[in-house]
Amino acid sequence: MQLPLAGVTVVSLEQAVAAPFATRQLADLGARVIKIERPGAGDFARAYDETVQGMSSHFVWVNRGKESLALDLKDERSAEILDRLLARADVFVQNLAPGAADRLGLGAADLRARFPRLIICGISGYGTSGPYRDKKAYDLLVQCEAGLLSITGTPEAPAKAGIPIADIAAAMYAFSGLLTALYERRLTGEGCSFEVSMLDALGEWMGFPYYFAGYGGTPPPRTGARHAAIAPYGPYRAGDGSQVFVGVQNDREWVALCERVLGRPDLVDDPRFRNNSLRVAGNERLTELIEAAFADRTAAEIEASLDAVGIANARMRTVAEFADHPQHAARDRLREIGSPVGPLRALLPPVTVTGREPAMGPIPAVGEHTAAILAELGLPAT
Repeated sequence: MQLPLAGVTVVSLEQAVAAPFATRQLADLGARVIKIERPGAGDFARAYDETVQGMSSHFVWVNRGKESLALDLKDERSAEILDRLLARADVFVQNLAPGAADRLGLGAADLRARFPRLIICGISGYGTSGPYRDKKAYDLLVQCEAGLLSITGTPEAPAKAGIPIADIAAAMYAFSGLLTALYERRLTGEGCSFEVSMLDALGEWMGFPYYFAGYGGTPPPRTGARHAAIAPYGPYRAGDGSQVFVGVQNDREWVALCERVLGRPDLVDDPRFRNNSLRVAGNERLTELIEAAFADRTAAEIEASLDAVGIANARMRTVAEFADHPQHAARDRLREIGSPVGPLRALLPPVTVTGREPAMGPIPAVGEHTAAILAELGLPAT
């Protein structure tokens, strides 16, 4: 079965995470993605760490299935190369520093005038207008500006998300925007330009605390691993010393928890816990009662009793345990991908289409495809 984006060519001036993660989604769907990198060092994310057999974990994650074209954008020859590339391309993506694309003659207005069928996506920290338009932005800094740190962590100290959530949010909105633009071009024959900012993308994901604080008068409190607005929802200590995470979403589940798991039917109508708001307000005492009921049972026994009555639960796994999660093997979710250092293990993309295998091509070395791409454009290698 042919992949849906076979025949689509993407040129990307990308670095770090946001734009590379967006274009990796396109590559997995069969698009040809030409990643332009600095000669020698390449994308600076290549040097974040050396944990994947000498390669950066960030780079391996977001750059499979691409071709690497090493190009010095300060060289006069680069303009001709880019012109020839973009004349053949369907999509151009960039997340350069503020103003850099315009200085290179690669601003959206200029490209739209020269290549009317081209779809142009610019990813930035704060957008191309407003007082923050020229401010440099990295994931943690955008988490700060979006208010995420103010509601994440413990009452004593804020904490950032453990993954680059602002980058991921921007990448996925860019990806959905590109798919929409490709579909629209099939209908109209015209390209378009659009932008995605990390602040706007993460701001959309901050919808719950935005409304909670805006209309409730106070922000959601920092509650560590517990939910700020639902209870019981979080970790509870079992008799064997481990923790079970429990998520009760409604009053029906609350009744089942009290009567059939905790053995405390008296708690159902206890005036301290009669509804979710009261349970949140009394969460400290509620936790004590739940843990007292769990004290003579192992985590496995508690999980089994929760499963039996349809109450959601989980155990807190390490990253290594997630890598070997039994669901991966049972559902055939692991694949081998190529790289400059040999084969690596990778998870399939989340969208599973019956009968279709995603591309999941190899990770490129810096400039690995330069000579071939220049020859394709009718240009000498030097």
